Amino acid sequence: MNNPASLARGVAPAGPGTLHARSVTGAIKVAPRPGLTIRFGRGERPDTDLAVGDDDLRVSRRHGELTYRAHQWWLRNTGRQLVRLPHGRLMHSSSEPLPLATGYTPLFVKGSGFREHLVELYVTGHDQPGLVPRRQAATLPPRIWPLDDDERLLLVVLGQHYLLYEDGPRPLSYRRAAAQLAYLHPEANWSERRIEHKIKDVRLRLQNAGFPHPLLHDRAMGTPSDNNLLHNLLKGLVESTTLVPPDLELMED
Repeated sequence: MNNPASLARGVAPAGPGTLHARSVTGAIKVAPRPGLTIRFGRGERPDTDLAVGDDDLRVSRRHGELTYRAHQWWLRNTGRQLVRLPHGRLMHSSSEPLPLATGYTPLFVKGSGFREHLVELYVTGHDQPGLVPRRQAATLPPRIWPLDDDERLLLVVLGQHYLLYEDGPRPLSYRRAAAQLAYLHPEANWSERRIEHKIKDVRLRLQNAGFPHPLLHDRAMGTPSDNNLLHNLLKGLVESTTLVPPDLELMED
């Protein structure tokens, strides 16, 4: 049975805690019940409830399971290969079970060679309305973070590789940024010291305003490098469209 639709687009109305799971070969919908366990993998029923990678010998016959307890579905990897979750998180068979949040969660089962097998999961929440067409509703805009002209120019120079949508971009060094800024605006007295202070001011202001990525050192968790914090800043500004590719024209003055 082929299932071309994706759970990412939502699910039909269902009771809170209902688990929807889909692979390329099947789909299931299960109401929550304490102690209930749903299994997915290469095997067949009754040992496996959802077929995943049924032609791939690297996928275990019972590769993972979802158990309902403490009012949540808990995911566990029971296979030999890794399971990859959003944000690059990996689960090994020795990993602790992970509670699923309500809404959509895609996961990928590592297979043979470069193959990865998608398993889509969707848990209905208490306030989940299901599929409700909203074609005429106004589009919700992204949150744009306030920057003054000097901050925008500085961040465009530091984040030019992000604005080119390069693979694995990193910030320009303060030294290279100072050299480019001195060429663009020699009268502005850009220096590494001035760049450092201005970036610290932006990080502090946006962190206090609810920026989605960490921008300050967390002494309790260890001290990340400033370069990683600058990466978080540039990544978040590009993702929110606060900085957009046309901003690169600021470097052509």
